[in-house]
Amino acid sequence: MDTYQGCARLEWWANRSMSLGGFDVRVTARATGSDWTCEAILEGPLSADDQEVFDFLMQADPVFTLHFDEGSEILVNVAMAMAGDGGRLALTVYEPAESVSA
Repeated sequence: MDTYQGCARLEWWANRSMSLGGFDVRVTARATGSDWTCEAILEGPLSADDQEVFDFLMQADPVFTLHFDEGSEILVNVAMAMAGDGGRLALTVYEPAESVSA
């Protein structure tokens, strides 16, 4: 099992040129074979304005780009781990649904 612990940044992109929000996180990512799990904690506490933006983006679409310090990135689904859990997040690899052609 490979484990990575460090800082990263979650960003929510409206399109290829406009990010609507970015949030610094501390991550613990684990890879076992082809399985990948990641937990993150928002660096904070977030200001009231930043919390409002984060909550809005999560409701709009919880798919963020996770940028690691060394330059790699991955699309992830973001979920709150538990209410009142200090900003703890569960991240999973985003896999777009396959489109069905008629």
